[in-house]
Amino acid sequence: MKKILPFFSYLFHPIFIPVYAALVYFFFNDSYYTNPEKYFAIFQIVIITILLPILFFFVLRTAGKVDSIMISEISQRKIPLVIQCLLTILLVRKSITLEHFPEFHFFFLGGLISTVFALVLLLFRTKASLHMVAISALTIFIIGLSFHNQTRNINLIAFLVLMNGVVASSRLEMKAHTPKELVVGFLLGVIPQLLLLRL
Repeated sequence: MKKILPFFSYLFHPIFIPVYAALVYFFFNDSYYTNPEKYFAIFQIVIITILLPILFFFVLRTAGKVDSIMISEISQRKIPLVIQCLLTILLVRKSITLEHFPEFHFFFLGGLISTVFALVLLLFRTKASLHMVAISALTIFIIGLSFHNQTRNINLIAFLVLMNGVVASSRLEMKAHTPKELVVGFLLGVIPQLLLLRL
């Protein structure tokens, strides 16, 4: 089990979560979008949330600002989180807009709020688990979609709840976080999504 757990840290790395959310939103949800609209939106999300962050990571690594993709040091997290905020703002202003993808827009808006608070916590030398921020936000988003559309996603929700525990165990096993940092990350992911749920 100790050899398997680290795999989940990579499978549910924060940069992949928006794409997972997009796949559920467009293909496992009663959406009225055409296939070209779905694929174009996913294409934009892949570029802005995966390809650009990876490109920035290599630039930062070359400059000696980060040492690994997990970015474990507090001092190394500030620039990537600022970049993440800017990319998310770009996404919600230009691509995943309130007019075109209302529910999905609020998922990213919640993610932006979580990222800003994670950045603020760094100023107080407190590190939140970004893995827990991402997986817990995704879980609440799927639960919210189920309520909003009156669909039964019990199996998917149960799986995501389980994955919250597995990812937390993975981060502990890799000695990447303390239990406190995992709880802080979980709350940072859950609270903004819950607050935006009514909208």
